[in-house]
Amino acid sequence: MNSFQLAMRVLRVDRRTRTSAILTAVGVAVATSLVLLLASLPGATQARSQRAIWQDIGSYYSQSGESQGPAPLLMAANKDFSGDREITRVDIALTGTSPMLSLPPGIPRLPAPGESIVSPALGKLIQSTPQAQLGDRFGKLVDALGPESLMYPEQLVAVVGHTPESMPKTAMAADGFPNKEAKPDPLLELLAWVGVIVLLVPSLVLVASSARLTAARRELRMAALRLAGATPGQVTKIVAAETALSAVVGALLGILVAPALQGLSTFVPWGGGTWLASDFSLTIGSTIAVAVAIPLLVVLAGVLGIRRVLKTPLFAASAHARKPLHWWRLLAVPVAGAFFLFAVAQDDASLPMVMLGLFLLVGSAAIIGPWVTSAVGGTFVRVWRKPASLLAGRRLRDDPKSAYRATAGVVLAVFTGSMALTLLPSFESMAGGGRTFKDNVLYAQADAAQAQQVADQTNASLARYGITEKAVSVGQVYLSTGEPGTRSQSLNRAFVMTCEDATKLLRVNIGGSCQPGPAIYSSYQINPAEYRVLSEYDKAGPQLDPKTPVHLFPKGDEDTSSTVVIDPALVPAGVTPERFDVIVPTTAENAEVVRTALVGAAPGQEVGSRGLHLIGQQQELGDLRRVTVIGLIAAGVLAGCSAAVATAGSVMDRRRTFGALIAAGTPVRVLARALRMEAALPAMVATLGAGAVGIGVGMGLYSLVEKDSVVLSPWLLAPVVLGIGVALLGASVSTPALKRVQSEPLADE
Repeated sequence: MNSFQLAMRVLRVDRRTRTSAILTAVGVAVATSLVLLLASLPGATQARSQRAIWQDIGSYYSQSGESQGPAPLLMAANKDFSGDREITRVDIALTGTSPMLSLPPGIPRLPAPGESIVSPALGKLIQSTPQAQLGDRFGKLVDALGPESLMYPEQLVAVVGHTPESMPKTAMAADGFPNKEAKPDPLLELLAWVGVIVLLVPSLVLVASSARLTAARRELRMAALRLAGATPGQVTKIVAAETALSAVVGALLGILVAPALQGLSTFVPWGGGTWLASDFSLTIGSTIAVAVAIPLLVVLAGVLGIRRVLKTPLFAASAHARKPLHWWRLLAVPVAGAFFLFAVAQDDASLPMVMLGLFLLVGSAAIIGPWVTSAVGGTFVRVWRKPASLLAGRRLRDDPKSAYRATAGVVLAVFTGSMALTLLPSFESMAGGGRTFKDNVLYAQADAAQAQQVADQTNASLARYGITEKAVSVGQVYLSTGEPGTRSQSLNRAFVMTCEDATKLLRVNIGGSCQPGPAIYSSYQINPAEYRVLSEYDKAGPQLDPKTPVHLFPKGDEDTSSTVVIDPALVPAGVTPERFDVIVPTTAENAEVVRTALVGAAPGQEVGSRGLHLIGQQQELGDLRRVTVIGLIAAGVLAGCSAAVATAGSVMDRRRTFGALIAAGTPVRVLARALRMEAALPAMVATLGAGAVGIGVGMGLYSLVEKDSVVLSPWLLAPVVLGIGVALLGASVSTPALKRVQSEPLADE
């Protein structure tokens, strides 16, 4: 009888081994499907970006020179909005120098001047919205974009045709549509790798807990085989066969479940929309690698678990006392933490190095956790004298590795939660900023030659729509001290506008500071005799009149504290601003109509507002919150399951001991209380440590994005409290398990 046949025979005749094998297979299936999903995320974001690469103006290029003639395309891509829904607008003009252009998949043809091709979702939105609020921005709709050209199915996209003369000067000349390879979303790629680490390990803990359901029984069986003459190699093969059987079945089940999990993931929005089912795809090689690697890890863990049987079968058979744990385990977290700190402290931090440091930190919990468990058990044995406390303390001290297993998943969940609750408030604190204009002000950039024309055309359209608001053209100059182009130069950007216009359009506290006559307005003291007025920061300019009046207004938000307003009458002769914003104030009722008028007057230019800038930030934060909640729920469920299975396994391992105690008259409630204390005591200490390490890792990851300090909130205590609760909830299965032991004859053992 070979090893596989022996393993099948054990499964057929031993109900407990069969239960353990089923739970192990389920754990492997969960781990495999999660890794396949998370590993496919970078490729999914790349597939989205690849379909929409033609929408990215940065992906276009031109090698045409004057000797070769002009480029065949003029392109401008920017964001438009309808309410708070983002529209990707691509303005295009054919120069007539190329008779044939290769179009991206999903674009049926290029629109002629005055025509547009829109995505199906945008077409439906245009049909359901008054023309003045949306449709007039795009001209005549002549065709629809196919799904192959959209980042996500519900994306709002428009390709608008123009003549070359009507395109803005900032339009990019291009030889054709881009055909290069897109890159994955770096943020989601980072989150995917973090997810692989923080969810794979709890999944493997669940597998290990399931395998431990019959650990003592297997150890005795293998020890008997060794004492009967079996070689270490034969015993290893038998254990490997038993473990591989359930692991391989679980891996195959995970491969079958992964498409369903990926299908559910298509409904989770990211970056403004959902996904196509085809986005979540892995190469056959990657799938096979995951399906082989996880069972191998499980088999390796199973083989390592019988080391004592292989070396000293007599001691294993007689449950010989285990050696105490060494103090060097305490060094695991500091060493792993130092490596992680080194990885994130580099100027050009490497993502693989950072992820390796994170993996080492997560893995160090398995090294230091049993030592902490043993220390907690020793403390309770010395201090407490109640039966339940003594039983729990002896168990924690004598077999800390097995006792910690019930807490391991909870510790990792608390680590993940603390890390997330460090990062999220810190990312939220970065929200804000934007231009100095008020939230309800729409603006479009223009150069000196076009600014007034854009403003006039906008006002004509507003009058036609019956809107009383007026567009104004606001230039910008620089107030400079020191020599231009040297380190001594100090620059302050100033808006060229009257104080009355600034009161209506800028989000500064200038309203009560306006005085009769032209003046400079600032929140800090300015000495006019020290300043020159420049049209560009690198150009020379004339001296500001030393007698120019300067009025101060109260400071407001930090991002507007450097705002300066200079009256147009005070700009010296010969200084003409080169940068302009055409600005229109809006109300909630006319905002979309005003946007339509401004878009029509400034084709190819993005019409922005601070309000929409803030909405975009909240959408990004919403994506992060959504992904974080999903990850924390998954980690919490895995932690609870592993705690419950580990507690049940603890009872199974000690059936003989518990049966003898129950037969001697020990109440089941005392044993159940002891098991709950076994779970709660190490969980209380370990989760505090995991929370502290999670905060440190969150600070390290945040430093990769922003150098400012993180935001720490009282909610950081929530993962610790919930972790202890999950551990106690998982330990609640001890009472049914003990009652089952009580109902079975002691002679069975």
